[in-house]
Amino acid sequence: MTFGDQGMPYGAPDPYTQWVVEQERIRRRRRTRRAVAAGTGVVLVAAITAGAVLYTDGGRDGAAAASSSATPSATAPSPAVPSVAVTLPSDAPSALPSLLSRPVIRPEQAFPAKSVRLSDGSRYERVDLATTSDCAKGMSPELAALIEQGQGCERLTAALFTDADRRSQVTVTVLSFRRVEDASSVFAMASMDPVTYQVVSLDPPPAAGLPTVPPGAAGVFRRLMTVRSVVFANGQWSDGSEQDEAAITEQTEDLLQYADDNVVAYEDPDSV
Repeated sequence: MTFGDQGMPYGAPDPYTQWVVEQERIRRRRRTRRAVAAGTGVVLVAAITAGAVLYTDGGRDGAAAASSSATPSATAPSPAVPSVAVTLPSDAPSALPSLLSRPVIRPEQAFPAKSVRLSDGSRYERVDLATTSDCAKGMSPELAALIEQGQGCERLTAALFTDADRRSQVTVTVLSFRRVEDASSVFAMASMDPVTYQVVSLDPPPAAGLPTVPPGAAGVFRRLMTVRSVVFANGQWSDGSEQDEAAITEQTEDLLQYADDNVVAYEDPDSV
């Protein structure tokens, strides 16, 4: 069983509507903890995601729950995925070309600290950090096949966090793309079917002293889009428990927002 963000059929609300709902929910939670001015980064991604998103249903309903820590098989045949085409709206921000000309965010910029204290006082420890330009190694075959339809992913950077009680394991992953359209298509499909189009959760290294989450354990899947990246967060309890869903959901969303703030501050510094 997977609690939290379940996969949904393609007959669900359109990706832009889902994005607006999710952004508003997170903005409401953030306003209770800190005052942050609305920046052009949010306006930018709203304009981008409002562009045309076209996809063909391959006749598949939303996927059943699966372990977020399962490693995709390198020898498995490429899965059939919907054909996705995203175009920028005619009123896309004029600053976009200059923003995209910058190098993609580096690991130390996305995840600058090993010890993280959020504004609400909660503390987390970063117990692992990994990065690669071979993005397919860190995601499901379906997500890799979707990305192959575009111009590819430039870098995948993932960090594994645990809470002060060392009960949770939350993997936050930044996928950075050459084109905004590719980031938008990934965000759209992951929003509609987060279990199928997911990144792989990191297993804790031996030095972390944390157990490996049991295969098939319940998890929370969340994501946000920035200028050229999609930030994913997968949260689970270390023992695979399905209890305290609200608590693991809050930790997952808080760490997602922490990383998203870092990525936005780099990709569009004028917005913060």
